[in-house]
Amino acid sequence: MPGSHRRPAARESAGRGLVFALGLSAMIVSMMQTLIVPILTVVQKDLSLSSSTTSWLATSTLLSAAVFTPVLGRLGDMHGKRPVLLGVLGVTVAGSVLAACTSSLPLLLLARVMQGASTAIFPLALSVLRDELPARRLPGAMGLVSGTLAFGSGLALVGAGLLSQGPHPDYHRVFWLATVLSLIALATAAIAVPPSPSSVGGRTDWLGVTTLAGAMILLLLPISQGGAWGWTSARCLGLLGGAVLLTVVWVLIERRVRQPLVDMRMFVLRPVVFTNLAGVLLGFGMFTQFIGISYLVQTPHSVAGYGFSASVLDAAVVYLLPGTIASLIAAQFGGVLVRRIGARITLAAGAGSGVLGFGWLALSHASPGGVVAAGLLTGVAVSFGFATLPAFIVAGVPAHQSGIANGINSIARSLGSSLGSAVITAILSAHLLTGLPPGTHPLPGEGQYTLSFTLGACAFALVALIALTGLRIKPAPHHVIVPPAGAYAAEVPSRPGG
Repeated sequence: MPGSHRRPAARESAGRGLVFALGLSAMIVSMMQTLIVPILTVVQKDLSLSSSTTSWLATSTLLSAAVFTPVLGRLGDMHGKRPVLLGVLGVTVAGSVLAACTSSLPLLLLARVMQGASTAIFPLALSVLRDELPARRLPGAMGLVSGTLAFGSGLALVGAGLLSQGPHPDYHRVFWLATVLSLIALATAAIAVPPSPSSVGGRTDWLGVTTLAGAMILLLLPISQGGAWGWTSARCLGLLGGAVLLTVVWVLIERRVRQPLVDMRMFVLRPVVFTNLAGVLLGFGMFTQFIGISYLVQTPHSVAGYGFSASVLDAAVVYLLPGTIASLIAAQFGGVLVRRIGARITLAAGAGSGVLGFGWLALSHASPGGVVAAGLLTGVAVSFGFATLPAFIVAGVPAHQSGIANGINSIARSLGSSLGSAVITAILSAHLLTGLPPGTHPLPGEGQYTLSFTLGACAFALVALIALTGLRIKPAPHHVIVPPAGAYAAEVPSRPGG
């Protein structure tokens, strides 16, 4: 293995630079997903689009992530993480430049698809950490890198809000910001990330890739567009039925090919199953926080009788940014707690913080200070969740499958985010206030926010339940997963940090 003779020393001397570079790269992932949200109305006005057409700028990135994340994660396992990671960052830079230079909807959609490929950065970054860092430093490093996901989302909201202010907002400036940050991440990764110590080689399971991508697209399309199409429409129900059918086909394919994209035995492992369920719930809670708080504080109090009449910028800087900063700070402690008290207890403690935060929002959201404080609690909850999930994956699968396993978990979080966005939007649209002044934008009743935040509390309560029961592993020394042909065998501890 090239460079293996210097790996122990390199791990100690370059570890901090590596963690910083990978954290910056992971931050780009969440930025690409959320930076479009504050500028959707600007793009809609500039390009004379309908709201349903504009929503595809968010949906296209989600679909791209669903397709590319497992594929690129597996390619990283097979052919080395560094070249795949740098390639993905390069595609992200190119997509950001294209978005910053175009006023054409087809080209803008293509750019968003290219930016969506960045989701694969996160599982690749975790795989690099697993390869390069000693076991004692791994939980803290993974926690810090994972925490940048929540921070990146907040940074994107704030940056987009700042750059789209004024009488003549220009969405191109937001994509130039994405370009600059992506270039910095690419340059930093090129310097700090060493060549992969090993790769398993093998063939790419293109049939498995195609069927998995198709199943994810058929699933995510109705979730993201159900509000516009109608949840019981033939289009939605047909796509959901097609997703189920294609998933069955994918499982049959993966069970028959010699070198599958995903070893199906991985999905029956208890840590993997419940970690993915927790990922869906965490994604749901995170977007419930973003959307619920953002819409709540922007509601004009003089008209609705609740809300704080905040601007888009105030909503991002005053009400959302403190929670994202709290999540970044909490990420540094999350890794330490994983090492000292175990991932299971840390996840449960974070989920408890989320229950408190959303419970506070549901019962009392009449003061700005209370909303900010509740946001701090939910920010800590999301950060602890993101910090612990990789620990379960790392302990639950062999090294040669860590890229694809973390990729699937990233998709689970994206699925949860999409569900959160769709469900909360549907709830806020279900009961609108009547008797508003002419020309006033439709506003949801205050009870709809209470219901939304209650669902967020329930999501984190389920995460706590999963942590304390679903992830309670019976003491057993080891279990062995036999890798596919061409890979090396790996013995893995059966207890993921607790």
